[in-house]
Amino acid sequence: MLEREIEKVLVSEVRNVGGMAYKWVSPGNAGVPDRIVIFPGKNPVFVELKTEKGDLTRLQEAQIRKLERLGQTVYVARGIGGVRRLFEVMGYEWVSQSLERRYGPGVGAEERR
Repeated sequence: MLEREIEKVLVSEVRNVGGMAYKWVSPGNAGVPDRIVIFPGKNPVFVELKTEKGDLTRLQEAQIRKLERLGQTVYVARGIGGVRRLFEVMGYEWVSQSLERRYGPGVGAEERR
């Protein structure tokens, strides 16, 4: 699945649970995570989306480290499995299970903090 398709699923499912998934474009700060995700009643998390085989660039790694040093939570979601795991970690197991039924288990999300 392409990264943009994975991103559409993330945004749609976040909205379905009442949250927001802002696209993060930061001029002069290339490599920032793709989305700032806010689930109801929870602190925002930064999400970098990758295909199952996608790797972080050095610039993305550097930006993630900067956010982590500031005490922020960053998830690298690899494929739909990563999006599924993100929902699970954030307490939305039913969304995770629904995604698994639709797309299969895939690989997981790695919490970077």
